Amino acid sequence: MVDAFCATWKWVDSQNFDEYMKAIGVGLAIRNIGNVTKPTIIISQEGDKIVVKTKSAFKNTEISFKLGEEFDENTPDGRNCKSTVSLDGDKLVHVQKWDGKETKFIREVKDGKMVMTLISGNVQAVRTYEKA
Repeated sequence: MVDAFCATWKWVDSQNFDEYMKAIGVGLAIRNIGNVTKPTIIISQEGDKIVVKTKSAFKNTEISFKLGEEFDENTPDGRNCKSTVSLDGDKLVHVQKWDGKETKFIREVKDGKMVMTLISGNVQAVRTYEKA
């Protein structure tokens, strides 16, 4: 099922991302950068690991993980998280936990686009990507 996500995805749209970044504690300067950054996400599978590379003018990141296994993640905005990614039906669910807080990204492929819903408490943002 992960195969549906394995591609190069370029950012095309964002809704409520600034509010989401505020909700997870991102400062104004980084939010300003985040609001204008148009990342490309490259998802691949290497054996039993999934690799997610995010490339942008601001910062490039890479995480590698096995589904359902907790791993350490350093986010572009400087949070050190304990993260877990799992498959829930046809959705890739990424949970980050840090300092007693939690956020969740739900990635799904709809109509050939990758729709990423970001949730923190009662704040929700949606970022849409299309295949490059």
